[in-house]
Amino acid sequence: MAENHITRREFMKFVGVGTAALVGATTGLEQVAQAAEKGATDAFKKMAHRPPFRPISPSDQDKLVLPKEFRQDLIAAWGDDIGNGEKFGYNCDLTVYFPINGSSKHGLLWVNHEYIGTGALFMYDADTPEAEKHAIEQYNVGGSVIEIKLSDGKWRLVKGSRYARRITANTMMELTGPARGDAVVGGVHKVKGTFANCSGGRTLWDTVLTCEENFEEDAKRWGRNDTHYGWVVEVDPFDPSSTPQKHTALGRFSHENAAMTLSKDGRLVVYMGDDSNDQYFYKYVSKKKYQPSRGKDNRYLLSEGTLYVANLADGKWMPLDLEQSPALKAKFKTQGEVLVHTRDAAKLVGATPLDRPEDVEINPRDGSVYLALTNNTNHGNFHGQILRLIEDGDDAAAKRFVFEVFAVGGRQSGFSCPDNLLFDKQGNLWVCTDISSGKMNKDNTYESFKNNGLFFIVTQGRQAGEAFQFASGPREAEMTGPDFTPDQRTLFIAVQHPGEETKDPKNPTSHWPYGDIPRPAVVAIRGF
Repeated sequence: MAENHITRREFMKFVGVGTAALVGATTGLEQVAQAAEKGATDAFKKMAHRPPFRPISPSDQDKLVLPKEFRQDLIAAWGDDIGNGEKFGYNCDLTVYFPINGSSKHGLLWVNHEYIGTGALFMYDADTPEAEKHAIEQYNVGGSVIEIKLSDGKWRLVKGSRYARRITANTMMELTGPARGDAVVGGVHKVKGTFANCSGGRTLWDTVLTCEENFEEDAKRWGRNDTHYGWVVEVDPFDPSSTPQKHTALGRFSHENAAMTLSKDGRLVVYMGDDSNDQYFYKYVSKKKYQPSRGKDNRYLLSEGTLYVANLADGKWMPLDLEQSPALKAKFKTQGEVLVHTRDAAKLVGATPLDRPEDVEINPRDGSVYLALTNNTNHGNFHGQILRLIEDGDDAAAKRFVFEVFAVGGRQSGFSCPDNLLFDKQGNLWVCTDISSGKMNKDNTYESFKNNGLFFIVTQGRQAGEAFQFASGPREAEMTGPDFTPDQRTLFIAVQHPGEETKDPKNPTSHWPYGDIPRPAVVAIRGF
């Protein structure tokens, strides 16, 4: 693999830091695209066709393994004090970095806390009263806002930050959109809490969208009205007094994430996947146009628009709207009902069932949309694939599209079960894998891949579609929610559910990261 090795300086050039020939000091992505089109430099051409690091081999070690030229800073782990009397939650997933004053060295980090699972073994014992168990669980899910800073060469949590905040399963939230106040949700305008927070996304006005995924079991166990969950939730990390909003216009299902962009005429478009076997791929198009001058007031765009679902056989986006889809009127009385029962509505209009549509992201170079289909063993699809979708006229609001299979998991490609996706500014794809912890390093189908990892895939040139492994997670962990600082010198990643197959809390299957019990944590990765 020696031919793939480049220096840290070359890596920084590759990801767009301090090189006028490629990105310039101020023009960013636009100049990168122009340079590429003109064949500006041999260095850019070479780096566009190979990974910007020495790829690692699969690992079954109980640690986060990186190429030797990179370092890792542990920022926060489960139970750590984040300030204002709050503790970092469990099973971190999505991370989104928000610069303070435009800085790539000082900002806020939003982190999802998805579920408890076997973490309950370390939270309470069999003698703990049921109500207390539920209270502990409900506090440890949702999300965290933490302030972080790079100082003395290390990323650290800023203690005592005025921004430090926990959003939990008991935080009150506003409903917006057609289901707000509808009888189908009990006629309410406010609901209690968010949980099952998987991935999500960033809005154009710098708030976070955190997505509720597999909510059903906990909602039932905690005696909650399950129509109040399964939504996309907006949180403002810079305003600790703000009330989160659940945007019902974006539909109710097992949301993986929300990728936001603009149509050619300036309307807001949000792409979303439903992470379950034989479920669907969606997009939302706002009724009105985005106005940058309105800042965070643009959130109203997420309340009024049309939700569509993909029919891949015909290459069509099918509207889930009572006025546009007559087939829905035979089953639903209100648009709120359509959105609460999004899956049923999607089936009625002829949506295409897919193999666990998870993360969806938009390539910044050409606007094409990439969708991770993790797997569906019921169909014999054990390793998953990544689809690439091109909208008609390259317009995100188009009613038609074409698609192709961009990459396929399996032994031939070196990765299996693609889940979270991230594009860098050059249009290269970073892919987290999600092999089930119960099958990792045990099942013959997945044994060769060892622990879950993070992979780099070039999207253009002769190596397009090839995967190169950048990181390997601890035992039984899943690496999730990657995000870059604006200068792309730092990559944040969450390490979720290490030691998930633990049966005896005194004998955990992982001791990452502190050497005692397994703790989900967020890590910052940089080059030396």
